[in-house]
Amino acid sequence: MKKAYVPRLEQRYKDNVAEELFKEFKYSSKMQVPKIEKVSVSCGVGDAITNKKLLEAALNELETITGQKGVKTKARKSIANFKLREGMEIGAKVCLRGDKMWEFLDRFMNIALPRVKDFRGVKPNAFDGHGNYSIGITEQIIFPEIDYDKIERVSGLNIAIVTTARTDEEGKSLLGKLGMPFSK
Repeated sequence: MKKAYVPRLEQRYKDNVAEELFKEFKYSSKMQVPKIEKVSVSCGVGDAITNKKLLEAALNELETITGQKGVKTKARKSIANFKLREGMEIGAKVCLRGDKMWEFLDRFMNIALPRVKDFRGVKPNAFDGHGNYSIGITEQIIFPEIDYDKIERVSGLNIAIVTTARTDEEGKSLLGKLGMPFSK
């Protein structure tokens, strides 16, 4: 059965980017061409220790931004200075795959990032050594889905883009060809 709808960014990857990467890195098989596996969006809410309402608000905002239900994350170990105990809920995360991942990446690169104040591109050196890219956003209000009047507080997001690339060079080339606005 053929899929009726294909996200715009995924179509661009299949039509142009995969072919360009195949030629650029001289792979012997089409299966070696790097692709995006998943996108993980998370936010930490340290004040959730005293105010549970902030964690619920952050979870709702994540769900609004990504279009998928999020999960609360718990502290792995106790830290006395922060009055934090193991098992306390202190954050939220969403893992995107498939069509939702492609749609989120498209909106993130083409709509949300240009709305960042004094935006000059994202850092090209935020790769982890295996072709995966991480970026931190300081304000969740850059996404048009978020209503500024209804938010509890302005908070940041962490976005991790996991690829099948073996090196940072391959990962950077993949994201660059998809339209990630790297700074010069």
